[in-house]
Amino acid sequence: MFFFFVGGLGQQVRQVLKSGAGKCIRCGSEADLVDYDKVVKLFFVPVWKWPGKDPLLHCRECDLFFPQSLSPPVSLATCRFCDRAVEPDFRFCPFCGSSM
Repeated sequence: MFFFFVGGLGQQVRQVLKSGAGKCIRCGSEADLVDYDKVVKLFFVPVWKWPGKDPLLHCRECDLFFPQSLSPPVSLATCRFCDRAVEPDFRFCPFCGSSM
C-alpha cells in the first residue's frame, strides 16, 4: 500500500505594517513590510498556522517573502523648489507642483 502526500509549507500575509517599504529583489516592484504566518497545507487546504518571528518584506507582484536586509535602498529625489523628498518616478512635485 502506498500513500502520496500532497501538501507543503508556505507563508501567508497576516497584516501589512507599512505599504511600499522597499523594492522586490526578484522583479523590482514595490514590496510591503508585513507580519506573516507560516502555514502547513494538506491538499491545498490550510491545516495549521503559527506566527513568523520577524517582519518580512512581501512583493505584491511575484508573491516573494524576503528579509529587509536584502532589499535595495529606496532612493528619493529632492524637489529643487521646496526641498522635500519626492520619489524619483514623479514628473511633478506633489507638494508644490513644480516640474522635476
